Amino acid sequence: MAKKQKKNNGGTPATVALTAAGTPFTLHAYDHDPASASYGEEAAEALGVSPDRVFKTLVADVDGELTVAVVPVAGQLDLKALASAVGGKRAAMADPAAAERTTGYVRGGISPLGQRKRLRTVLDASASDHASICISAGRRGLEVELSPTDLAALTSAVVAPIGRA
Repeated sequence: MAKKQKKNNGGTPATVALTAAGTPFTLHAYDHDPASASYGEEAAEALGVSPDRVFKTLVADVDGELTVAVVPVAGQLDLKALASAVGGKRAAMADPAAAERTTGYVRGGISPLGQRKRLRTVLDASASDHASICISAGRRGLEVELSPTDLAALTSAVVAPIGRA
């Protein structure tokens, strides 16, 4: 994948982090519909990409520590599996305001990259089934496509089966 940034669509902390790291990525912009029920499914449809290749970034509280889970938009996060993946006992979805404040992103645009405070990250093992995946580039209507190996390396992610259909 070649680096490709369109004017006026880049410049998020996520794309800045990717560029600074010299990581190859492709930026995909689409018109976000504020009435959309699912940001991830909207992105998959708008980009014409299979929902199992588009991953959503969720923030959970694992034993009092905010943790990022990156799972396919086609499925759900298994909170017990997430807790287990990081050696925790209990996980629950984080308060949206805390997730936004800690990451520096708004809900529906949270990226695992370029967060205000770098959080521990777990990437669903299914990402390894694909040469490239799409994740939020840090803004609603903007996705970045990159290799799951690069994403795991940049976020120091644990790769574990944390998603379920």
